[in-house]
Amino acid sequence: MRVKPKKILVTGGAGFIGSAFIRCVLAHQDAIEGVINLDCLSYAADLSNLAPIENDPRYFFVKGDICNQELVQTIVKQHKIDTIVHFAAQTHVDRSIDSPLIFCITNVQGTLHLLEVVRKFPHIHFHHVSTDEVYGSLGLEGSFSEKSPILPNSPYAASKAASDHFVRAYAHTYGLSVTLSHCSNNYGPCQHMEKFIPHMLLCMHEHKTLPVYGRGENIRDWLYVDDHADAIWTILQKGELGQTYNIGGGFEAPNIEILDKLILMYCSKTLVQYENIKKLIRFVQDRPGHDYRYSIDASKIHQTLGWRPKHLFEDGIEKTVSWYLENKFKG
Repeated sequence: MRVKPKKILVTGGAGFIGSAFIRCVLAHQDAIEGVINLDCLSYAADLSNLAPIENDPRYFFVKGDICNQELVQTIVKQHKIDTIVHFAAQTHVDRSIDSPLIFCITNVQGTLHLLEVVRKFPHIHFHHVSTDEVYGSLGLEGSFSEKSPILPNSPYAASKAASDHFVRAYAHTYGLSVTLSHCSNNYGPCQHMEKFIPHMLLCMHEHKTLPVYGRGENIRDWLYVDDHADAIWTILQKGELGQTYNIGGGFEAPNIEILDKLILMYCSKTLVQYENIKKLIRFVQDRPGHDYRYSIDASKIHQTLGWRPKHLFEDGIEKTVSWYLENKFKG
C-alpha cells in the first residue's frame, strides 16, 4: 500500500486542468506539504490561473520541459517528491492534425522521460491523466468503459494512447506504482480560448461568426474542471494500483445544443438579444476524421471509489460564462 501523497510534482500545472488540480489540492488538503508545478509555459499555459494560491508557502513553480529528464530528477530529489500527477500535454485536436510531430514529442517522449525518472525513484506514485478520445468514436448507443478497445482516430488521441501504453508497460515491466484516468470533455474557468466553449463565448462577445463543424451533431460528455480535479484527488487517495478510471460529467449533448445553451446563458447575463447572437452561427467544413460521439461509463469510479461529479451542467456553465465575462471580456 503506497503512502498518501504529501509532496506532489504536477506537470503542466499552469494549464487549464493542471491549475484546477493545484488549486483544489492546496485549498482543501491540509495534509499536503508541497506542490511543485513544472510547466514550460507554452501558449496554452497561464500562471494567472494560480493567483489564488501563488502565495501559499507550500507552492513552488519551476519553468521547464518534461523532456528534460535531468531537471525532473533534480526536482524529485530536492523536494522529496512522493507523487507525480502528469497533466502536461499538447491537447488540441486541430493542432495535432496540422502538426502531429510535436504531439509525439510532448505526449509520448515527455511521458517516457518522466517514467524513466520514476524508474530511478520507484517509491514515487505516477498518475497519468489521459482522455476518452483514445477509445475512438461511438454511434448513437453504448459508452466507453475501461475495458473498451483503444482505437484512436486523431494524431492527438494516438499520442495519448501511446503514452497510456507506456505507463502500463512500465508498471508491468518495472513494477512501478501507477494509476491512469480517462476524462471526457472538460469545461470551466481558465480554459484556453481555442477550445469550443471559450472560443464561442469570445465570438459572441466580439459579435463574430460562430463557426460550427459539420451540422453541430457531434456528441460529447461534458465534465466541469473542478469535478475532474476532485476525481483525480480521489484516485490518489483510494485508487487501486495499476488501475484505470474513466471520469465523466454525466451530461451528453450535441455541440449545437451546447452552443444554444451558451447563447442563452450569455444573453441572460449581458442582456443581448438572443436572435442577434443566434444568427451568427455558421456551419463550416467538418475537420478530418471528426469523431461522432464520445460517451463515458464512469460506473467503476462511482462504485469502487465513491466519486461522483458535484456540478450539474447548468450550474457549471453558469459559473463558466460568469468567469469569462468578469475576467476576459471586461471593457
